[in-house]
Amino acid sequence: MDKVPNQLIRMVQLGDVDSALKAEAIWQCVSCETCTTRCPKSVDCAGIIDALRQVSYERGMTSKRQVAVVLFQKAFLDNVRRNGRLNEIELTLQFKLEGFAAMRRLSFLLKDAALAPQLQKRQKFHLIGEKVRDREIVHRIFERCMDGQV
Repeated sequence: MDKVPNQLIRMVQLGDVDSALKAEAIWQCVSCETCTTRCPKSVDCAGIIDALRQVSYERGMTSKRQVAVVLFQKAFLDNVRRNGRLNEIELTLQFKLEGFAAMRRLSFLLKDAALAPQLQKRQKFHLIGEKVRDREIVHRIFERCMDGQV
């Protein structure tokens, strides 16, 4: 990471938001929330980094590689919203097609295609996805998150 979480937080505190928005670290963060858990001042570092990613994307400050991160996150959440759990084939198709449409690179579309047979052989890639029975609960969770009630 080019900046560690406490450096990003300090940039925001000092009003240097643009530098924080341009930091590669906000896109490398995997939101494990370790920084938030360990923060001696109880600052929600992971939440701030997530907000920085959102603002960076909204302001068009993201590179093509970073756009792929956003597209994957959207495809993942859409998939869970629809099915209640992850459907790997549907996720992969949506992500690859939207990524190809955004970047216009055939290499992006075909990247990792050779991994599917190996994953399926190890029973790590399921061709038929399952849906939870009561998807209404999942829909309510997403609605509450979108309304800021959580």
